[in-house]
Amino acid sequence: MIAVLGAGVMGEVFVAGLIRGGTPAARIVISEKREERAREVAQAHGVHALPAADAVREATTVLILVKPQDMPALLEEITGHLADGTVVVSLAAGIRLDALESALPSGVAAVRAMPNTPALVDRGITAITPGATCSPVQADYVESLLSAVGPVVRVPEDLQDAVTATSGSGPAYVFLLIESMVAAAQDLGLDAHTARELVVQTVLGAATMASQPGTDAATLRQQVTSPNGTTAAALAEFEAGGFRDLVLRAMTAARDRGRELGRPASST
Repeated sequence: MIAVLGAGVMGEVFVAGLIRGGTPAARIVISEKREERAREVAQAHGVHALPAADAVREATTVLILVKPQDMPALLEEITGHLADGTVVVSLAAGIRLDALESALPSGVAAVRAMPNTPALVDRGITAITPGATCSPVQADYVESLLSAVGPVVRVPEDLQDAVTATSGSGPAYVFLLIESMVAAAQDLGLDAHTARELVVQTVLGAATMASQPGTDAATLRQQVTSPNGTTAAALAEFEAGGFRDLVLRAMTAARDRGRELGRPASST
């Protein structure tokens, strides 16, 4: 049995992804403190909804998708109901493995994971860090399970906040770029519908090109930039505006905020 604790957007994404990946709905149970939302997700996907303590009693795998500030209370609620051999996967930003493991009973393995919202369309990516008590077999199982919504990579825990800043928060950076390009296209005279279609397809096409094996973003950029051409003129403005430094500062701020979220409340 797989228990999904937290049935918000990402919780539902993983429920749907697990089912699409071949996990029977009858093997999934959800828990959500908002009763109306719990019923909505349960009815939409044919899974059972139970209080958290009941949801984990027979679960061999527990996926936790709640806000970081809700994690301590949730762990206190479920810890006495977890069976030996259960794997608990935290997908909450900033929650460190030592905090997770100290709250779990012995015999329960922990994995820290960071997904992102393109999982909604099976194009997400998740970074995982198995805990000290997680066996190689359990780690492989978690990797296989989470791959239902996209690729899974393994990173050391000290890089998880960098992952959050890169892929966890990254879709919002792309959305901001799209938003800005659409607005600029309209300022240049294009209608809203045409601007959106041109920008979204351009971003999608560029990402697809960059995803091809053996390709490199810098090389692709150079290939489409003719000397003294239109692209070169635009890129010169990006460079003059400190675009690269701005990206670094933004991602550093995201990483640092992730570290803050992972500290005990008394130290923040």
